[in-house]
Amino acid sequence: MISGQPRAGGMWHSVTPMLAGLLLSVSSFAAVQSTQPSKAHHKTSKSSTASNAAHSRHRSYYAKWSPMYPGSHDKLVEQNVELDKSQVQRMNSEFELVQSEMTNDLVPVSETDSLKIADNLTDTRRYCRPWTRDFLQDFSEAYFSEFHQPLQVNSLVRTADQQAWLRRHNRFAAPAWGDTASTHLAGVAVDLSRRGLSNTQYQWIRGYLQPLQQKGMVDPIEERQPVLHIVVFEKYSDKYLQPRSNSEASEATEADLLGFAGSQP
Repeated sequence: MISGQPRAGGMWHSVTPMLAGLLLSVSSFAAVQSTQPSKAHHKTSKSSTASNAAHSRHRSYYAKWSPMYPGSHDKLVEQNVELDKSQVQRMNSEFELVQSEMTNDLVPVSETDSLKIADNLTDTRRYCRPWTRDFLQDFSEAYFSEFHQPLQVNSLVRTADQQAWLRRHNRFAAPAWGDTASTHLAGVAVDLSRRGLSNTQYQWIRGYLQPLQQKGMVDPIEERQPVLHIVVFEKYSDKYLQPRSNSEASEATEADLLGFAGSQP
């Protein structure tokens, strides 16, 4: 044995505690890592929570949707049947549209203090049937008198080609042909904007339309989009032709009261 050299047994006695300490540190680090959630998992959880919240709001919106004037397949069929009975022409082409505008089968709708037209509605599309324009004038003036604000028209007459294009880009749009074709093609329909209307204003609009609907003069549809679609039938023109009621006819006129009744041949 060489003097001063440590024995093998002594070396192992000094190394063993160091190895034990190293193994203990590795085990502790692994235990801590296994208890901490990964960042990727945390991000996924956040994304999932946001998605669920958005879905909940979306579902809540449709759950609250309860229109007074809902649309349906049957309603579209009934509207087209009524137009067919009245022999109202549809605008199948641009040529038919221009021709109808030139013959005054379609009449222009102009802006007034009580009625505004959307900027993106071109001049050749600011037309409708005469009775639809009469309705718009009456309706907007009554609304303006009540709230001192104008109504806005978003859409009037359309051609079949325009409707077909719109249907490709808007799943809510009616078809261009068939028994449920859009009533815009006949020039009898108008889309009014619902944006910015208060609940009081919108309830007034609903109340204004209800008696007209009951008389078969108009047929409104509240769309899921912020638009009120109103079909006006030719029967609306009759309101200007109706004679006075019997009670009105029996009332004494100013001439009767002055004793001039029957003085004119």
